[in-house]
Amino acid sequence: MARLFKRKEEKKSLWQRIKEVALTDVGVLVRGMDEGSLERLEELLLASDFGVPATLRLVDHVEGLLRQAKVKTESDFLKAVEKEITTILRSGNADTSLRFASTGPTVYLVVGVNGVGKTTSIGKLAAYLKRKGHRVLLAAGDTFRAGAIDQLRVWAERVGAEFVGARPGADPASVAFDAVEAAQARGADVVIVDTAGRLHTQGDLMAELAKIERVLAKKVPGAPHETLLVLDATTGQNAVSQARTFGGMLKLSGLILTKLDSTAKGGIIVALKEEFDLPVKLVGTGESVDELEPFDAEEFAEAVLTA
Repeated sequence: MARLFKRKEEKKSLWQRIKEVALTDVGVLVRGMDEGSLERLEELLLASDFGVPATLRLVDHVEGLLRQAKVKTESDFLKAVEKEITTILRSGNADTSLRFASTGPTVYLVVGVNGVGKTTSIGKLAAYLKRKGHRVLLAAGDTFRAGAIDQLRVWAERVGAEFVGARPGADPASVAFDAVEAAQARGADVVIVDTAGRLHTQGDLMAELAKIERVLAKKVPGAPHETLLVLDATTGQNAVSQARTFGGMLKLSGLILTKLDSTAKGGIIVALKEEFDLPVKLVGTGESVDELEPFDAEEFAEAVLTA
């Protein structure tokens, strides 16, 4: 995952900057960090989008390790920080695998604001599932924008997925209902439902999304089997605000993080997990159709520090 994080060669990795703050000399491993160094470490982690709760936890962990002399070398220190980040990501609700229905079509509801790469992520997800042997149907539930319907149709054609569209302004819940019926008729085993992301009308959006959930649950037991929120990693703390808004509307099951390859700040993944206990299921690693990967906490913890 090291290729996830964009960094100019002349720029220092997060770990190099942490060392400059936390390990000013080898004596720190014996004496511990002073108050000023701890404050600078907090500032560094916050600037890397780790968020307040995760930052405080990591700083306390670092201070404790040094105070208790549980790390003897710089390598020990790096591994200890990596391990704590991994622990955060693997605690609580930590299942990063996609869920599938035991019977009938599996239904994924995909949500997110416009501009985060939601439709592109749906297309990449469809391609990923097809490579795994699934027959996928895409449902154009974002009927608020005609362009969104056309864009999803293009993705369906590109990756060889089935498609159910609608006219602009149609009832999104009806589109979702029709998509499940079409999947059953055509033999598709996964339905991915796109949704609108117009946060400037949150009340209408909440009612619309809740209706889609109800319709899907009545049509297929246990549906939606995943409700995935797509977030743009380059937006930093705005991603936290979006997770809070959509989390208040829906029972989110996981996250898709896009554009990690376009940012040097991966801490937002830790911030989201610590605050909302939502696992990252998939990450965008580039622009190609096959550049959507399952999330691996251990690989991420290494990459976010040293890439």
